[in-house]
Amino acid sequence: MLRLFVALALPAEFRTTLAALAGGIPGAKWVPPDNYHLTLRFIGEIENWRAQEVDDALAAIRGSAFDLSLHGLGTFEKAGRIHALWVGAERNAALAHLQGKVETALQRVGLPPERKRFSPHVTIARTDRAPPEKVVAFVQAHNLFRAPPLRVEHFTLFSSRLGKEASVYTPEVEYDLAARAAA
Repeated sequence: MLRLFVALALPAEFRTTLAALAGGIPGAKWVPPDNYHLTLRFIGEIENWRAQEVDDALAAIRGSAFDLSLHGLGTFEKAGRIHALWVGAERNAALAHLQGKVETALQRVGLPPERKRFSPHVTIARTDRAPPEKVVAFVQAHNLFRAPPLRVEHFTLFSSRLGKEASVYTPEVEYDLAARAAA
């Protein structure tokens, strides 16, 4: 069995920019910069033979390269508790189009539809054990955060293994997006 997800990998300079935000919340578990990514679709555990079908379906996706802006911070809550801190990604038509193509391709190979609404973000910390008021204060102090635009030229199929300190994400296959021709 393989545990897989489809995401946009972030280049080193972006990971460094986001990593500069880490710290200042007691009890927060900061995501290692090498694990920063923007999930397009979580797949979960599947059989090895099905992984080949997933790869074939993703390889057939056609799209154009596009710019993506990361800005602002927010949180996810579960049962009234803040459990994650994230940097937001600006919604744009190209990102929504790519995510929709990934979702459609995966449904065509028999995977169930994603239940959660697509919310583009990069998780930077797990905050289950952090005082909620500290997380809220951190978000308020950093809510004007903005990274320079990122050029997205490919998306990636990752495998995920649970590790002692953090999950280990391995890029398995990169799928190129065509560069726009100059007019």
